[in-house]
Amino acid sequence: MAENSINRYHFIVDWGGTRVGFSEVSGLDIEIEAVSVRDGSSPVDSGRKIPGLRKFSNIILKRGIIKGDNEFFNWINTKSAGNIERRNIVINLLDDSHSPIFTWQVKNAFPVKYIGPVLISDDSEIALETLELTHEGLTVISQ
Repeated sequence: MAENSINRYHFIVDWGGTRVGFSEVSGLDIEIEAVSVRDGSSPVDSGRKIPGLRKFSNIILKRGIIKGDNEFFNWINTKSAGNIERRNIVINLLDDSHSPIFTWQVKNAFPVKYIGPVLISDDSEIALETLELTHEGLTVISQ
């Protein structure tokens, strides 16, 4: 491991709910679509590539279920008549002193999928719930 490597296990998510601890966050991806263009008078039968629209993956938040906490479920249920509550989300990767060293800022996120836990009778794992968010942009800041 490189001397300046950062561990991935110490993070918090400010998502507008009361609990900021999660077991997993994924989908912090940005992709630029490559668009082929070709001039109609070109004798070459292939185009050249130019950058197109930016695409953002859906963000997946996973956490353990706690009695009395329905905030994930309540957020997805804010949908009515084509509207849903949108939130700006901040995900901070923390150092040993709990200070942010890397920040992902997510613009206008809203839930598109809630997944309840997998229930297994002979298992001792924690019951997890998952919320999938779509959004309109991702900014990455290194502290």
